[in-house]
Amino acid sequence: MQSRFILVLLTLLIGWPLAVQGQETAAVDTATQFQLPATDEGLAGEGPLRRQDWFQNVWRKRRETFAANAESKQGHVVFLGDSITQGWQDDFRGDFKSIEPANRGISGDTTRGMLLRLGEDVIDLDPAAVVILAGTNDLEEGAEPQTIAGNMQLIVNALRAHDPEMPIVICNVFPSHESKKRPADKIKKLNQLYADLAKKDGNVIVLDTWTLFANDQGNAKKEEFPDLLHPNAVGYAKWEAALRPVLATLGFVETEGDDFVIEEGFESLFNGHDLTGWGFRKTTDAMLKSRDRWQSRDPHAPAWPIVESDVAFDGKSKTPEGRYVAIHDRLVVTTPPEGRKIQQLWTTREFPNDFELRLEFRATPNADSGVFIRAPQLQCRDFALAGPYKNLKNYAPQQWNTLVVAVHGGVAHCSCNGEVIEEAMKVPETGPIGLEGDRGQVEYRRIRIKTQP
Repeated sequence: MQSRFILVLLTLLIGWPLAVQGQETAAVDTATQFQLPATDEGLAGEGPLRRQDWFQNVWRKRRETFAANAESKQGHVVFLGDSITQGWQDDFRGDFKSIEPANRGISGDTTRGMLLRLGEDVIDLDPAAVVILAGTNDLEEGAEPQTIAGNMQLIVNALRAHDPEMPIVICNVFPSHESKKRPADKIKKLNQLYADLAKKDGNVIVLDTWTLFANDQGNAKKEEFPDLLHPNAVGYAKWEAALRPVLATLGFVETEGDDFVIEEGFESLFNGHDLTGWGFRKTTDAMLKSRDRWQSRDPHAPAWPIVESDVAFDGKSKTPEGRYVAIHDRLVVTTPPEGRKIQQLWTTREFPNDFELRLEFRATPNADSGVFIRAPQLQCRDFALAGPYKNLKNYAPQQWNTLVVAVHGGVAHCSCNGEVIEEAMKVPETGPIGLEGDRGQVEYRRIRIKTQP
């Protein structure tokens, strides 16, 4: 017993300074690990890396925090960005309760800085998805859009090498102001390059958060960006609302079923879990004429795909290329990698009698879709940004909106949240109901119809 006591005492007396020395070494190693390299030599990417004392201090402290919570953030949705992302706070103000995302924003960071820390801060978390907002600080430092987009491509390449199927959401760079060395023309050019990047990768989704915030001059609005750079609470709320539909389609939020009870006399046109009763229709001469009229008004519009024969999707949860998807009681028209792609999904039934069609829709910022009433298209979009009904008082951007179409005697009366959008739209004697996809994501739910005998 005495020898054991002596051994413990010696350990305490001799081992204590050794333990302290080990802690000091660990602290030095941690500081070195998260130190920004002194020069650009040998570093991936191009363009600016900030090395001001304040930034290096923020960089080190934020990355130490990231390392400390890395274990608890495994498999989460990761947000990568700069001060705008960091400003959402590490708890995201409670906006994403169901996913507890990991905030990997560092104030002042550039795309090259994000590329440099991507492995430890993001990839090592094995994220379920990554949401990126990046590039505004590069512009302030004088980088050209092509250089910034090149870094973004390297970021996407590295994420894709880690997980080829992982969703990546690139948010358009928010508008700012020339006084902040972030002119609108440079931001628009950069966002276009981000859109081009997404065309190469079907799992990259570009969210139009530029149109969401820009004023008529393409700059930030003081009421949402008091310093013309960082959003206030109103701005963050709009960003969250814009992301939510995409995160829902990816299966991270709103995963519960819809408890809606259909009204008496109505029948559902969508069962909520697959595309039974819906399909592609053979392209007819009437469709081609409609296409030609439409393209004459918009020469830059994408071409319509020609469908050679009717195709039904009974029992299938999505169309072959995944443009139309049934998920959690929603029929989703997903964002096309091409940026814009015209496609229609139709009911396999036709409706020759008078009817009332009711449905709800939700659109991401500036999304464009449509509802076909037998044949003519009723525009169904993010009306506040894409029109044509921009002055609706009751439309709720990025929220669920109710569309009601009453057809009587070849004329359709249409309303959105109780506001009339078409008083008397002429429609053919018979035909199916259709949904169109163009740009952005649009969701539909509670699609039901009441037909007259």
